[in-house]
Amino acid sequence: MVSAEELKTYAEITWCPGCGNFGIYTALRRALSELDLAPEMVALVSGIGCHAKIVDYVNTNSFYGIHGRVLPVASAIKLANHELTVIGHAGDGDGYGIGIGHLSHTCRRNIDITYIVHNNMVYGLTTGQTAPTSQQGYVSKTSPFGELALPINPIAHVLASDATMVTRGFAGDPKHLTELIKNCIMHKGFALLDVFQPCVTFNRVNTYDFYRKRVYKLEEENHDYTDRMKAFQKAYEWGDRIPIGIFYKVERPTYHSELPQIAKNPLSRQKIEDIDISDLMKSFT
Repeated sequence: MVSAEELKTYAEITWCPGCGNFGIYTALRRALSELDLAPEMVALVSGIGCHAKIVDYVNTNSFYGIHGRVLPVASAIKLANHELTVIGHAGDGDGYGIGIGHLSHTCRRNIDITYIVHNNMVYGLTTGQTAPTSQQGYVSKTSPFGELALPINPIAHVLASDATMVTRGFAGDPKHLTELIKNCIMHKGFALLDVFQPCVTFNRVNTYDFYRKRVYKLEEENHDYTDRMKAFQKAYEWGDRIPIGIFYKVERPTYHSELPQIAKNPLSRQKIEDIDISDLMKSFT
């Protein structure tokens, strides 16, 4: 077993002191270690934002994508070698802004990947602009009189898009977050893990104290995560009580399991030396 400590790299961590990303970083390494996953069999994909640095700090395979394109890259990696554990990391601006179209289609296809969204409700890397999940009335550089639009509800969105596993965690509770990451990785299908990740530099509203006073664990209230309608109801809880944990989980065939081309062997291990595509190329002329 590779320990959580051994999964660290030589790279200097440059997140702000107290950043919620540290909680996600700790929980991810613990989860990989406790599941006894070989580092060479894990692939991390990130987008653009403060979250993206996590792939520099965890000693596994990694790929930096462009803004909003984590899911297409992660899907391609999984389809090329479905023996890999593929984990995508995105920010709320990255994943719920420019990348939200990819989110809906990855849900309905049920690509077998875990998607961890570092949701700090602000554009932290670009110094504090309003993000898709910023709450109505939130004051920022781009909304000096308060945000007018309603925020994206990621839990409700992926439920409506037929995701097979929908979860939410809190970076201030790494132990609980570790268990959620493990559950998402073990799930056969697409799993969203939306994480409340306080930005201590720019978001002075959605702080650690804000969440600690409000979050409660769904499993402690006997929530039935097989009931999609109850999951929708929980998705819209906001205010004095905010749920975290597993909202919904269902079994459905994964996308790669339905493809006969890779039923026996991953695409990455198939021989292509003797394949002649001359006739195919002629058909385009």
